[in-house]
Amino acid sequence: MKNKTVVRSMDILNLFINHDALTFQEIIELSMIPKTSVYRMLLTLEEMGFVEKGNDSKYRLGLLFLTYGNLVSTRLDIRQIAYPIMQDLHKELKEAINLIVKQGEEAIYIEKVDVFQKVRLYTAIGRRSPLYTGACSRVILSFLQDDEIESYLDQVELKSFALGTITDKETLKESIRNARRDGYTISHSELENHTSAIAAPIFNHKGQVVGGISIAGIEANYQNENIVIFANKATEAANEISKRLGYNK
Repeated sequence: MKNKTVVRSMDILNLFINHDALTFQEIIELSMIPKTSVYRMLLTLEEMGFVEKGNDSKYRLGLLFLTYGNLVSTRLDIRQIAYPIMQDLHKELKEAINLIVKQGEEAIYIEKVDVFQKVRLYTAIGRRSPLYTGACSRVILSFLQDDEIESYLDQVELKSFALGTITDKETLKESIRNARRDGYTISHSELENHTSAIAAPIFNHKGQVVGGISIAGIEANYQNENIVIFANKATEAANEISKRLGYNK
């Protein structure tokens, strides 16, 4: 069941799709929502930064939408750039290929190619995981700014998801140091038992880590010389995506 207030608020915001600016009276007339309700909702929307009232007494979309728009645009750009690279990597290795981005204190999977990899994996488009667990999530954490990492480590509670989940902060810090040294992360049974992944970071034109790409599959395949092979392939793919996003080392 839809929340009536939320629906009405969206009705007001949707008016700005076709109008740059609207007066209070115009919003009432166009939305056909009672005056008192419009007034109350505009106050809330303004307070939250969704709309702003100018000196001309007209309402416009707030700068918050610019932030959201940039986030969506960035994620779409990453996906569009990464997808063909992921497909080629999947055809070559026959392992699942995942693309992930940071969202708050979590990572979210936004693309996956697994035609040839039928093993059940934790990863799925839209699924979230903490930044500390799983190669693809932790590669983002590992390449954040030092103060961001410290802040995250200070407040995070390490919960177990599978047999290999890192639940000790010193072990986690060591993994982060190794990732920064090697340029990639590796995980074994951290999100799903008996599965492994190797991930490399993706950077934007500002040099900020914005995502990660991972190769994932059955744990037995991620041993010995395959670690070097998969790590090189993941790093090459991540570097190419980063390059196309405007990143220069």
